[in-house]
Amino acid sequence: MQAMVFAAGMGTRLRPLTDTMPKALVEVAGKPLLYHVLMKLKAAGIRRVVINVHHFPDQIISYVQDHDSFGMDIRFSDERDGLLETGGGVLHARPLLEGGDFLVHNVDILSNLDIAGFLAQRRPDALSTVFVSERETARYILFDKDMRMVGWTNVKTGELRTPYPDLDLSACRKLAFAGMHFMSRNIFDAFDETGCTGAFPIMDFYIRHCREYPIYGFVQEGFRIMDVGKTACLPEAEEFLRSIST
Repeated sequence: MQAMVFAAGMGTRLRPLTDTMPKALVEVAGKPLLYHVLMKLKAAGIRRVVINVHHFPDQIISYVQDHDSFGMDIRFSDERDGLLETGGGVLHARPLLEGGDFLVHNVDILSNLDIAGFLAQRRPDALSTVFVSERETARYILFDKDMRMVGWTNVKTGELRTPYPDLDLSACRKLAFAGMHFMSRNIFDAFDETGCTGAFPIMDFYIRHCREYPIYGFVQEGFRIMDVGKTACLPEAEEFLRSIST
């Protein structure tokens, strides 16, 4: 099993820390965010990992190499020439990922995700399985009764995006994306078939093509998540880590 960690972002919400380091190396409980994600993946039996890099890339590469890749097979997808967003980042990493299914994990997400349970319950026909939760937000992914994705909505603005012209919004289940998803190796064929190139958000691809390709949602009972997005929340993140470790 393999994984890709999104670590290329500028981390603007974590300034001034990210003025001199990548957000992947911002510390929580004395360890970088990247460390916490890698250890979670390793504990789940994932040994091969691709990390995309852009902002202070050499710091991330040196950190991993200085720790002997934590006993894992870690490779880097270089986006120094320009950020490719989430979908473009996966496409750019194709030579490193092709040939197997893979888990995608944002570097700034802490959670009690049961990775093994998540992988065991994915549907074999799914092009992608997105990890979602029942939490309050402005933006929701929409699912039908079988938990197949049918669209997306912003409840604050009223925006609705769906390839289904007659979608009954009241019949949909609204769930929040949790920054983790499991992609079939067939995702690259789908990118080719739909003409994906350059930089693009993966959620835009999902919204536009969820009618053509089966994309499912997965909810974990008792799920807890924290997006480490601002310096002010770092003390809270440390307490969060302690709480999910006990």
